[in-house]
Amino acid sequence: MTNDTTNSIPFRRFWLALLFQTALILAVPAQAIYTHITGKIIILQTTPLEPYNLLRSYSQTMRYDISSQEELRGLPGWNNLPKQQSDDNTVTFIKPGTYFYVILAEPISLRLPGLPQPWEPIALTLKRPTSLTNNQVVLRGIAQRGLIEYGLENYNMPEAERNQINDDLQTARQANPEQTQQLPPIVMEIKVDSLGNAVPISLWVRTGEASQRQIRQYRL
Repeated sequence: MTNDTTNSIPFRRFWLALLFQTALILAVPAQAIYTHITGKIIILQTTPLEPYNLLRSYSQTMRYDISSQEELRGLPGWNNLPKQQSDDNTVTFIKPGTYFYVILAEPISLRLPGLPQPWEPIALTLKRPTSLTNNQVVLRGIAQRGLIEYGLENYNMPEAERNQINDDLQTARQANPEQTQQLPPIVMEIKVDSLGNAVPISLWVRTGEASQRQIRQYRL
């Protein structure tokens, strides 16, 4: 083997490693772009994770009603998912690290004035379903200990917009103090593609008293 050939091997390895790392970096935004273009718009209900002071920093954390495994236990397909006992053996959870799919259906009730209505979970499955009706989507999640993550939990928001949402939520709490323990007046609009990947699109927030309620949408 000549010296030129020997020297070229590390050089080729360097470029192959660089190309591989570049492909990994580009894969995430490429997937998000694909989901934005091809995805179907649905609505998810947020949960009371400090609902009236939700956005405190540039990086926010969001939870949904389908983030809790407790909310999904009674659905068809639950028993087919791999399980793990809690430390005190009193509760059974989906085994952490398990990827699975939640089938969501469009609400069948009439569209009413106010916040967009959230889609309802109707079944769970380990394998991605290949036949869904027009009013259904499938959302891919990964089980954590007691929770489920869908890639929709963390995102960034400009300071001015974040402050405006917090002001609106504060106004809502003052106008409706009895609703503090109820579902927060926030829903998330997302797009879901055929593979179950999702990206957040906007937040819808309800503010004001019953007689003067306003619905505001904030693009993400």
